Amino acid sequence: MNILLDIGAFLATARAGSFSAAGRDLGVATSVITKRVKRLEDHLTTQLFVRTTRRLALTVDGERLRPRLQLLVGEIEDTLATPSAQELGLTGSLRIKAPTTLASMFFGDICAAFQARNPRVKIEIVLIDRSVNPLEEGFDVAVGALPQSYAYVIDYPLCAYPRVLCAAPEYFASRKRPKDPTELVGHECITFHTIGTTWTFQMETSPLNVEITSNFTANDSRILLAAARQGLGLAILPRFLAQSDLDSGRLEEVMPECPVEPLWVKALVPRIKMNKNVVAEFISYTQKRLAEGIPDQAIPAF
Repeated sequence: MNILLDIGAFLATARAGSFSAAGRDLGVATSVITKRVKRLEDHLTTQLFVRTTRRLALTVDGERLRPRLQLLVGEIEDTLATPSAQELGLTGSLRIKAPTTLASMFFGDICAAFQARNPRVKIEIVLIDRSVNPLEEGFDVAVGALPQSYAYVIDYPLCAYPRVLCAAPEYFASRKRPKDPTELVGHECITFHTIGTTWTFQMETSPLNVEITSNFTANDSRILLAAARQGLGLAILPRFLAQSDLDSGRLEEVMPECPVEPLWVKALVPRIKMNKNVVAEFISYTQKRLAEGIPDQAIPAF
């Protein structure tokens, strides 16, 4: 069983970024983690980490072996799992990654409702506003609206994530309203950190990418909403987040004839994790809840 402990130490270190953090996660001393990783390296006759006084990074072999060992551990855990008695209902644990805004506005409610229906299920939600490879970072499910996909990971579409370009009326007090995406050059723009400064619009013939200048950047859409309300510039926001302000006139839609390219909310699940009944049930439940799109109650009240 030493080899399984050694693999676990390696995966925990790769996920946590340091031997000490991995030790805290696994509840053992740092020296135990370093010993196990060294033992695994000796067994594999290769170096898995580049160690310096300031940082710890995976080697090329470490990067290559990480997803394979993660899959192996998942298969072993699934094989050794004791089937639950039918009368006990659904059991197990779910470690879920979700973006801050999506989780706080509506996805967290879905998770809570699922746990209420299945009280023997343990759920941990981690809020991260970037794309995550759930296989490498130890998640059963990673939910988000960014387009990235990963090897050994299955994408499950959940619902459309429509976005809207908008600004406060005060912003245009001394500025000309753009009539075409190419006229965004020279405008103040508010950007979502992960998306960057390339905005894509759906034109009649093909998508149009426009490089804009950002004067305010954040990785949470509600902060971008607050900046737009202050008249700091043009912002691309989730429509469910901006709709109440658009209805009240606090914000106005810009260039509706040139809609912003929509995204899709999706769940990323490591292939091996779909063997877990609780994961399969959660994905099915979430797809049903979002079959008609993002719920109206997601509109914020602040």
